[in-house]
Amino acid sequence: MTKTSEKIAEHRITEEPFYLPQCNELQIAEAAYRNGLPILLKGPTGCGKTRFMHYLAWNLARPLVTISCHDDLSTSDLVGRYLIKNGEAIWTDGPLTAAVRAGAICYLDEIVEARKDTTVVIHPLADDRRELPIEKTGELLTAPPEFMLAISYNPGYQSVLKDLKQSTRQRFVAMEFTYPPPDLEAKIIGKEAGIDQPTAHSLVKLAKMTRSLKDAGLQEGASTRLLIHAGKLIASGIQPRVACRATITETLTDDHELLAAIDEMASSIL
Repeated sequence: MTKTSEKIAEHRITEEPFYLPQCNELQIAEAAYRNGLPILLKGPTGCGKTRFMHYLAWNLARPLVTISCHDDLSTSDLVGRYLIKNGEAIWTDGPLTAAVRAGAICYLDEIVEARKDTTVVIHPLADDRRELPIEKTGELLTAPPEFMLAISYNPGYQSVLKDLKQSTRQRFVAMEFTYPPPDLEAKIIGKEAGIDQPTAHSLVKLAKMTRSLKDAGLQEGASTRLLIHAGKLIASGIQPRVACRATITETLTDDHELLAAIDEMASSIL
């Protein structure tokens, strides 16, 4: 086993992650994997996209390499670069290259946050070629059948400057994720936070109310992730309204009117 393979093997998920399917997302992703097709997950923050990728990787028994994209992410950050060691230039694979070599699943989270010139490097990996050219070394890697490319983004943050180009989108099998139905979301919160179902349902009701505030200026409502955070504080003995203030209200906005509105919602429910 090479050093690259050993490093990637550390990303193997050994325990089954808790995940409750909303629809047929697992079947679609597995079919895409068997056909060598990349997948695109789109949906709001904290709705379960990353958890799904962990569950898929566990289900397929493949290591998962996750890359959190940001404005300064360069092609070298993904593919690799030469580093000086003991006065000698040594090539070091980036996470994308390492994932291709090892036949892992490579997940680029929030792809639209990366620079436009960076995302182009995934194009030959995401079409029939399934190749990764490494310009600095002259190497052309062909992805093994076990390799899978996955990306995600939040359509709610789309703008002229941060949008996923059609030349990128049309290479992927796309799946839309949203917040789970109330009963399913309450089950998830109850399991993840260790709280009773009545409390979990109250948190879901609060989240639904905050999600209706988009027209009032709230960029996004409370995510399932935030509800789990609130539930964990409640399970630790924090008073429910105090827990919601810390994990939901203050997290969602700094606007005083919206803060008061969400506090009032929490008071009416909890």
